[in-house]
Amino acid sequence: MKRKSLEGDVCPIARTLDAIGDWWSLLIVRDALMGARRFSQFQKNLGVAKNILAVRLRTLVAQRILEVKPASDGSAYQDYVPTTKARALFPVLVAMRQWGEEYAVKPGESCSSLVDKQDGLPLSKLQILAHDGRPIDQADTKVIAPAAT
Repeated sequence: MKRKSLEGDVCPIARTLDAIGDWWSLLIVRDALMGARRFSQFQKNLGVAKNILAVRLRTLVAQRILEVKPASDGSAYQDYVPTTKARALFPVLVAMRQWGEEYAVKPGESCSSLVDKQDGLPLSKLQILAHDGRPIDQADTKVIAPAAT
């Protein structure tokens, strides 16, 4: 079944999902932000089939989330390097991690943790703030549709 493109959707969430909406893409970005650079590293870390990984990497490069550079060690390989767009996904990944810690991990079950390099302590829970700095939640927001043209 061919996936429908959401590239022209009026909703920014839909457009984002068009670029990074499958689990492999987000896991590749996660690993790239944690230092993975080579096809073989991604394949080993994720256990994803090579053909799927190749397609996802091509898409992430086409979306300018990753860029291809000559291997940093001078070999014939190439590195997949996170761009500013990839680094801008860090808060999204932290939000997903924090949601997972709260709702997807069973009490007492161990899982990886993300900590501050400086002091080794867990990050504070992400919070959404209004333009004036007030904490807000979904009930304090509304979506405004674009004006008809």
